[in-house]
Amino acid sequence: MKRLLILSGKGGTGKTTTAAAFVDFAQARAVADCDVDAPNLHLVTKPKTEPVVTDFLGGDKAAIDPDRCVGCGLCKQHCRFDALTEEDGTYRVNEYACEGCGVCAYVCPQDAVSLHTDVAGRRALYPGESVFSTASLKMGRGNSGKLVTEVKMALLKNAPDTDLAIIDGSPGIGCPVMASVSGMDLVLVVAEPSLSGISDLKRLVKTAQTFQARLAVCVNKWDVSPACTQEIERFCEQEGLPFAGRIPYDKSASACVNEGRSLAQTDCPARDALKNIYDTAIKLLFDYQ
Repeated sequence: MKRLLILSGKGGTGKTTTAAAFVDFAQARAVADCDVDAPNLHLVTKPKTEPVVTDFLGGDKAAIDPDRCVGCGLCKQHCRFDALTEEDGTYRVNEYACEGCGVCAYVCPQDAVSLHTDVAGRRALYPGESVFSTASLKMGRGNSGKLVTEVKMALLKNAPDTDLAIIDGSPGIGCPVMASVSGMDLVLVVAEPSLSGISDLKRLVKTAQTFQARLAVCVNKWDVSPACTQEIERFCEQEGLPFAGRIPYDKSASACVNEGRSLAQTDCPARDALKNIYDTAIKLLFDYQ
């Protein structure tokens, strides 16, 4: 099974819109959303089965037993993360600030503080003839790379016998991106024709090349800045990266996104450009030896 990952150097480039269209073009039966901080591919692909949901366990978090707490304040006094609050003599732990270091439990004279394994997020697998794997990480948690790996492994373990898996990754160059790139047969980068878009593209390419990933690049809304688009194409030529094509600015795309529909279902210039890019990506994916 070939694995096609779609990434972008920054948010808002059209990465998920591209991924959703590719899922439709391919009638893909193995799909994953590895953007665990802000997963939304399911809003467009609309899985038809009920998900099997699994807790994703992170590190420890402190908890205070109010029946044992005497309000001495030693926990708050010694917490270097300022994760404890007090109201009317009652102390509480702010789960988003707590780092699970255990100092509060160590200094508590009443053993009122204990550490518990934190549910840092949830992974969801939609089984059936087509499998969709996704997850969401709670705010402030730092295990995004590990959760992305679990999303990928769930997809590969449960996917039907099929030729192609399409995976929507995270924007940027952080841990979830690095975890997404591992094991991919081709990474398609959706670039934005702007100065910041070019800078982010270069950073992402450098990151992906560290993992020896095969890359291709396309530009969304290319006609917003033809000059920046040309610079992206020159960069691809210099780096020896296949340039998969240009997608024009198209108001139909915004309408599709707002209605939760795939752009592949709309007769418009952006759809035609995406289909050409999809065909190019598939050729790169399956012709490579």
